[in-house]
Amino acid sequence: MGALPHPGLSLAYPALDRDGQSRSHPDLFDELWSDESTRILPLWQGRALLRDGEAASDGDGALGDNLRLDLRRVDDVTSALTRVYLGRTRGVPGDEPAGAPIVVSTLTDAAARELEPDESRWAGLRDAAPRLSARDAGIFVEALAIVNWHIANTHCSRCGMPTVVEQGGWVRRCFQDDALHFPRTDAAVIVAVTDDDDRLLLGSNLMWESDRFSLLAGFVEPGESFEAAAVREIGEEAGIRLTDVAYEASQPWPFPASIMVGMHASLASGQTDADLRPDGEEIRELRFFSRADLWAARESVRLPGTASIAHALIEGWYGGPLDAPPAP
Repeated sequence: MGALPHPGLSLAYPALDRDGQSRSHPDLFDELWSDESTRILPLWQGRALLRDGEAASDGDGALGDNLRLDLRRVDDVTSALTRVYLGRTRGVPGDEPAGAPIVVSTLTDAAARELEPDESRWAGLRDAAPRLSARDAGIFVEALAIVNWHIANTHCSRCGMPTVVEQGGWVRRCFQDDALHFPRTDAAVIVAVTDDDDRLLLGSNLMWESDRFSLLAGFVEPGESFEAAAVREIGEEAGIRLTDVAYEASQPWPFPASIMVGMHASLASGQTDADLRPDGEEIRELRFFSRADLWAARESVRLPGTASIAHALIEGWYGGPLDAPPAP
């Protein structure tokens, strides 16, 4: 459990022992609050409180390139909108001792400003993840995913009555009929498509700047396998047929509640660049890139951020870091 599930996917790191058996304890938070090793992750408007890691800041109050989650003692965070027990640490050297409980506490504006008035110390996952350790990125993504679920599920989906938080923050129960509501995750496929010349298909989404390109992706529909979703989505967005569709890796993506399922696929025979048909609703432009093409376009084409599975899949095809020329 100490290794990354896939190179470069820090958001998929199993950072904590989630300790599911403790969630049913009726006095769980009393137990946690009496444990001196318990640490709180403050979360405010989707942003976590951060501090500098081993690298010192530059002296002007700005955070450096090596960040850590600023996990606080229980007495430092005295109020919260929602608390969720995330689990226990695994005892990575330099971190808290093995077995330290971690709780995420979402704060009001007033509580967040009282705890840390410097807003530069609060950062979202997209910005922070490339500068966090895999362990801290993994804790952050778990915290953000479950908090986003709470924000969207304050009322029962059956009858509309308010729900109450139970089982350490992992269940909401309806006041009206006692129906239990559990966290949900939306599956989406993201596909690295290559042609017979091992060129990679990238597309530019209409919601992005015109120079930003990435792999094509889409949500899995009810009653659909990952492989079938990949074939359908690429067909709809690019107008091409696929073959040899296979799973590669997955990564949580809590914006707000997705799991990105990374796939590889090949362009089916008998098709060329001329068969590419951007759908015009989501995709503006489609291009096949060789490794040399991608390197030559490094100043004019922007690629996904390093925290995303798209970046990891592209880098895996490329054969090394994207900021270096490809191997001969």
